Amino acid sequence: MKPSRLVLASVIALVASACATPSASTSPTTSASAPASAVPAPPSPAGWTLLWSDEFDGGALDRTKWVVETGGHGWGNKELQHYTGRPENVRVVEGKLVIEARRERYGDNDYTSARLKTAGLMEQMHGRFEARIKVPRGQGIWPAFWMLGADIGTVGWPHSGEIDIMEIIGKEPATVYGSLHGPGYSGDKAFSQASPLEHGIFADDYHVFAVEWERGEIRWYRDGIHYHTARPDLVKGEWVFEHPFFVLLNLAVGGLWPGNPDASTVLPQQMLVDYVRVYKRTAPAR
Repeated sequence: MKPSRLVLASVIALVASACATPSASTSPTTSASAPASAVPAPPSPAGWTLLWSDEFDGGALDRTKWVVETGGHGWGNKELQHYTGRPENVRVVEGKLVIEARRERYGDNDYTSARLKTAGLMEQMHGRFEARIKVPRGQGIWPAFWMLGADIGTVGWPHSGEIDIMEIIGKEPATVYGSLHGPGYSGDKAFSQASPLEHGIFADDYHVFAVEWERGEIRWYRDGIHYHTARPDLVKGEWVFEHPFFVLLNLAVGGLWPGNPDASTVLPQQMLVDYVRVYKRTAPAR
């Protein structure tokens, strides 16, 4: 993540943060039943076979697929939220995963949210990684769909590699960023590309974000539009992307890149995830 979400990732991956007692808050709500999207969920892409997915069709988060990370230590970016596993912050409602950022005192933090990962449960080398997401809005709001190398606990970041499939920051609501972090090109020097919408902002509707990752090449897509490609000859450092990675979903509040919430920021905000799907290649790349 920009500018340096994983500076402390090696420690974070190995140490569970203690949970604090929250202040009283209102009952969780959701807008997951919002009107149907104008961007329909696509069929399985040609040449790919579904390997793993979560369609969020159950009544609760599937803990056989997701690990809930907790803590409020800034996450290497001076973020302001405390990640929790409470239903106020993460739940499944009407076929959607809801990750909710809230303004409330929790431990030493003034905001709460949630962060999920598939580490130890689903780790995959190469494939198409795709999610259909309706992002939140507002200054200081920072949703992300991304991946980390499964060896981060031993080699550390950025040698583990990081693939940011989708990052959108509140002050640039019509732009999605796809980025790659590795040795020599990490943090604010990541190999990155933006893809702006022609009309409206991403928070207005659901959008499909994906990468197609094959040996020696990673391609980024937004609603089927190919907007970024990475290869060993294009990055300014070692290519560390030929080993298994795991998937993460999170909603951060504040931080070095997006800046902090201001008087215009309305909370709570929700990141709604329709599905996450991982495919394997079944036909040669063209």
